[in-house]
Amino acid sequence: MKKTPLNRFVALVAAAGMALSAFAADSGAEEAPLRPVLSAYTLEAGGASCTETYLSPLHYSGVAFALTYERMQSMRFNPEKWVMRLDGRLSFDRTTNPAGNASMWGLDLDLGWAMTYRLRLPHSLTLLAGGATGIKGGASYSARNSNNPVAAKAAWTIDATASLIYNTRIGRVPLCLRYQAELPLTGIFFCPEYGELYYEIYLGNRRGLVHGAWPGNYFRLDNLLTADFRFGGTILRVGYRCDVFSSKTNNIVTRDITHTAVLGLVSEWISLGSRSRTALADAKIISALY
Repeated sequence: MKKTPLNRFVALVAAAGMALSAFAADSGAEEAPLRPVLSAYTLEAGGASCTETYLSPLHYSGVAFALTYERMQSMRFNPEKWVMRLDGRLSFDRTTNPAGNASMWGLDLDLGWAMTYRLRLPHSLTLLAGGATGIKGGASYSARNSNNPVAAKAAWTIDATASLIYNTRIGRVPLCLRYQAELPLTGIFFCPEYGELYYEIYLGNRRGLVHGAWPGNYFRLDNLLTADFRFGGTILRVGYRCDVFSSKTNNIVTRDITHTAVLGLVSEWISLGSRSRTALADAKIISALY
């Protein structure tokens, strides 16, 4: 059968479409590596030292506990270079005054999000550095105060964050060491006037409650050191956290320092979608941490 110009054109278009589809499939397989989601659940326990002059001029010390969650994943748009982190921390502390006849209770919730740039360094070192933002809310309670028994806390900050990561082995066990630090640079936080009752705020005296935050009046350095031992599919995390916080405004000084040991479990999981096990074996995997 003799091919007409129209038949030739249709055949050419069909062949080009098949070639483009095959190229797109191959390119998609190469450009879409698997990005495991890292999830960590940890328990913290240790000591706390605090001063809250809205409630008492005395220095209190005692115990501190926390439950934390962390989620990390390489970003889809550039998994080799960018890593996202979500984290949440619910902390509780009970402290007493020097005489041991008064207690102060604290409860805080921190929620944060960070975007970091990954830089590969020599000697198996990796640097993650970037920006973060977070909200913090909580309260301190002292039963000894009848008029002002509670000091409320609330803040939203924009932070600088960095992590130094070292992947190695102990015998046959892969080990990941990480030091992470985070420091608020700016934001806003809540603080009443010195001696102002919350009942006065309820009645409408709401001037001067929100203040701009910077390291001079709102300082916090959260230091976290962890070691992840990878026993096959089980990852054990042990570590240490030192959280230093200090704020001063309206003649009210707040200082909280906690030292806690960290223990928990970490998991990495991959959403395969429509990929087969064969495709998984051939795909490139880019972990956020390991």
